[in-house]
Amino acid sequence: MSGLIALLDDVASISKVAAASIDDVAGQAAKAGAKAAGAVIDDAAVTPKYVHGFDASREIPIVWKIARGSIFNKMVILLPVALLLSAFAPWLIAPLLMIGGAYLCFEGAEKIAHAFGHGDEHDSEEHTHPESDGAALEEQRVAGAIKTDFILSAEIMTIALSTIPFDDSLLLKALILAVVAVGITVAVYGFVALIVKADDAGVHLATRRSGAIAALGRGIVKFMPGFMKVLTIVGTAAMIWVGGQIILHGLGEMGWHAPYDWVHHQAEAAAHAVPQAPGLVEWAVTAFFDGIFGLVLGLILIPVVERVINPVLSATVMPLIGGVKRLFGGAGAR
Repeated sequence: MSGLIALLDDVASISKVAAASIDDVAGQAAKAGAKAAGAVIDDAAVTPKYVHGFDASREIPIVWKIARGSIFNKMVILLPVALLLSAFAPWLIAPLLMIGGAYLCFEGAEKIAHAFGHGDEHDSEEHTHPESDGAALEEQRVAGAIKTDFILSAEIMTIALSTIPFDDSLLLKALILAVVAVGITVAVYGFVALIVKADDAGVHLATRRSGAIAALGRGIVKFMPGFMKVLTIVGTAAMIWVGGQIILHGLGEMGWHAPYDWVHHQAEAAAHAVPQAPGLVEWAVTAFFDGIFGLVLGLILIPVVERVINPVLSATVMPLIGGVKRLFGGAGAR
């Protein structure tokens, strides 16, 4: 009997440790996901345009293909790379995070420049005349979406890795990154699926129901275009803000404290001037200056990316990614 009691006590102890580990993984994954908010919002805002113009019956299959490619990007390519960096080159995480932040600044600034009529977005050529090209254009759209997702996923995974304590075990880091990868992918593409089918749902309610239900359907149809514009604006602002924040914080970690300290000083001064809501004011001022810095940096990067970085990536990195996907049976491309 005493042996059985001891065994049960050991099982209970192991269960407590396992439960604590699960809580730790979930907590750190949630923290990492919150830190990656800018890239996540951009991912959700960008993806719906890849199904624009296709027959309604193809919208969910296209979103599913992109979601599969996103999981492949995160789990098969980026997660192992993140673990290798953590084990053998942790000093590279901060510079890579800053590169990702610079990319967010560039993407946001490019969208603003395009909105004001200065040039075209880098992927605009992928979104013309979908009805005339059928399956070939669908594959082109999916491939373009997965390529964009790879860059955003790399930023998400790098941000997630940077939030994990350095002394955590490799297994715990892998579990946290896996939870982040799956959780964010499900959240983003589940949200995208709801967005792209909202119009159809509204039309269905408006044409096949009556009274208040039909009015609700008409309201959904009228609401969605404005909602998409707001989502795009929020996504763009989040990219620029988060990107600028990452760069300023990274510069401070690398020894150049002046920009970060100046923003922090301005935020503290503003908070003291409004004692009724000091925390909110400090956050708003910090976000404002982070965003201004990110926008200026992004505008500077536009010609650099278009004329130098994109051609180099197209000639080197993208073929390598394609080779990895073919090696695994094309899981991310079909």
